[in-house]
Formats: sequence, structure tokens, C-alpha cells
Amino acid sequence: MQQADPPSSTSSPAAVAPRSGLDRYFKISERGSTLARELRGGLVTFFSMCYIVVLNPLIIGTVPDSTGMYLGGGTEPNLPAVAAGTALIAGILSIFMGAWAKFPLALAAGLGLNAYLAYSVVPLPGMTWGGAMGMVLLEGIVILLLVLTGFRKAVFDAVPPFLKTAIAVGIGLFIAFLGLFNAKFVTTAAGTPVQLGNDGSLTGWPTFVFVTGLLLMFVLWIRKVPGAILIAIVTATVLAMIIERVLDLGAFAPAGEAGEGNPGGWAMNVPALTEFPIQLPDFATLFTVDPIGGITAAGVIGASVIVFSLLLADFFDTMGTMVGVASGAGLVEEDGDIPHSQRILVVDSAAAIAGGIGGVSSNTSFVESTSGVAEGARTGLAAIVVGLLFLASTFFSPLVAMVPYEAATPALVMVGFLMMTQITDIDFTDVEIAVP
Repeated sequence: MQQADPPSSTSSPAAVAPRSGLDRYFKISERGSTLARELRGGLVTFFSMCYIVVLNPLIIGTVPDSTGMYLGGGTEPNLPAVAAGTALIAGILSIFMGAWAKFPLALAAGLGLNAYLAYSVVPLPGMTWGGAMGMVLLEGIVILLLVLTGFRKAVFDAVPPFLKTAIAVGIGLFIAFLGLFNAKFVTTAAGTPVQLGNDGSLTGWPTFVFVTGLLLMFVLWIRKVPGAILIAIVTATVLAMIIERVLDLGAFAPAGEAGEGNPGGWAMNVPALTEFPIQLPDFATLFTVDPIGGITAAGVIGASVIVFSLLLADFFDTMGTMVGVASGAGLVEEDGDIPHSQRILVVDSAAAIAGGIGGVSSNTSFVESTSGVAEGARTGLAAIVVGLLFLASTFFSPLVAMVPYEAATPALVMVGFLMMTQITDIDFTDVEIAVP
């Protein structure tokens, strides 16, 4: 997911003879790295992007489909199951990327695509979460075919850069607004599309937690602290737990005419630990994919539009991320090529398929991998470290249920902001660029 500026490329030390079979396979010494740097880079990358284990369930796990069922089955949100599935698929794909493509690039559920599924696809009449994930599966198959035929790279080269930028900016706007709305920093109101807070003003402790988390996140990001998003989410969650423990705010409920309700409560999860944090993972989202049901609900034309929309958002992301990571690692060759670039694109395309089968939305390459590159990662071993940590995190998925929207959604605002900053690359003084 495009989220941070890639670090500047640095010159690598002269290659030396491999010290072991592991060194030889990943070309660790040849790329001027060491085993310690790869391990450290993998750790940094994981802590830079593991926020997705919290955010993805809050986006796709809290919205019922048109039948009233939630992802993973049931009439109530099952956030631990969505978190476990998110971590499992991210872990498998990151290991696949590292072991086969030998590139320091990690993958996980992509922001933007998951929001599109939750708010535009599953509310369609007759659409289920299985059907929506079927659309993701079909999109993954199509994009894999485009990669294998070389069409994906050809189209990427042919599309004007400003249109690629505009797609990212549009998604960024949506994600940022979604973060503000989910935290109830802005809400809908009669006579106006949005208003501040629940009554036109910003009040309440949950709002304080959101603002504190957002400010901390930006401060850490500006100071280039690795894992800034995760640190801010954890800090805001701890603050929310303390406030809930002292004040017992409870869950949000809209105020009625007689004054009942709880407008000062938490928007989604109440920040309190109600069960043991380490449990066997619940993989209820796996293999619930239903492409036939999705096509039946949306119709052939509607399904084609959904698949194309997913394809459009997913099409260009990896190319830019791959170039950014390769540039930061000094892996761009003199002719502009990147080692194992075709394998990288194949893994990323397979990630969309895996995301649909796993029931956790399309997975994609994360540009947060550049944080690991900045720590010295140069090979696929770092991606394998990330994958193993994601697999380990499946046992901690109950912790997701205690993270309130107000602590997690600042990450959406920040991700959206970072995507929107690319708008400066669009020349609005040229109507041939500005109008399209």
C-alpha cells in the first residue's frame, strides 16, 4: 500500500563470496547485506505494517452484507477471525515473496480495496461476503493472466503518469474521510452532508483519544520513527483503556428525543480486555468465497464493473511499490530492470487470489517495506521474517477486539493523507491533464 516515501538509495559494499547456502540462495553478501541486517529489516517492516491486522477487521469485519451476515459468519462482528485470517494470508504471501522472488517486499490486505468491498459491494441487493470475495478472486485471476501475458507491464508503461497519480489521490481522499467518519470526528446530519462530532462540535473522551493518536502518529512519522503507525495505535489504545476503566463510557448509542442513548461512548469496540489475549486462531473467513453467488447477485455486467474497479485500483500499485523498494535497496540495474521483476508481479497477482480465498480482501505489496530497506534489508530473507511474524500474530487476534475505532482510524487518516500528497505531481494548469 502506498504510504511512505521510499528511502534514498545508498551505495552497497562490494560483493563478497557467500558464507553459507542461505547466503548463496538469497545473495545476501552479493547485495552488500548481512544476516543481522536482514533480520533487523524484517522486524522493522513488520512493525511498520502490522497495523493492518487491526485495521482490516475494523473495515471489513464491522459491515454486514445485504443479508445481515458479517464476514466469518454470524449476525455479530467476528473481529478475531478476520484478524487471524488477515495475518495468515499476509504471512503466507510474504514468505512466498521472499522465498521465490527473493525480494525484500512484504504483502498484506490492501487499504482502499477493502473499503470498496465493505461500502460499495456487499450492500448490493443479494450480495454476500462470500460473493464479494468471489469478485476479488476473479480480479486476481484476471490480473495474474495479465502479468503472465506481459500485458500488465505494457499497460502500466502506456498510461500517463498523471492518471496513475490521480487514482492514488482519489483513493487517499476516500480513506482519509473514512477514518474521520468511523471515529465520529465527522458525522452526517440533517440538512448538511457532514458535521463535526455528533452535534456539530467536538466533545467527548473518544474524540480526545482520536486526536491524540493522530497527532502522535504524525509526530512520529515526521521524526521518521520506525513503526510510527503501530506505536500510535498501541498508545491510543492504552489511553482508551485507562479512560474506559476510570469513566466506564461504554459503547456509542445515538441520542434519542428523550435524551436516552450514549453519544459519548466508543464508536465500535469498547477498549476492555474481556478474554485471554492468546488463543488458538479462528480461521472462519477461509474458503467462504462464492464467485458464482457474486455474479448472480450483481449480474454479469455489474460483476464486470466490480472486477474492473478492483482491477483498476490494484493494477498500478505494485509497479510503483516495486520500483520504490528496489531504488531504496539499490537493486535497480543499469537498464532500469529489477531482479526477478516478473516473479514479484506473479506473487502480487496471486495475492489477490489468496485474499479472496482467505476471505480477507485483496492482498497487495506494501511500500512500508521501504522501512526495512532503510534498516539494511536487501533480500527476500527480510520478507520471510515478516511472514513468520505475521503467522505468529494469528495467535494474538483476540487483542483486536479491544482496539476502539478512535485508536485505529488515525492510521486511515494518515494513509489517506500520504496518498493525497501525490496531487502535487498533477499539473492543473494544463487542461489536457487537469480535466481527465
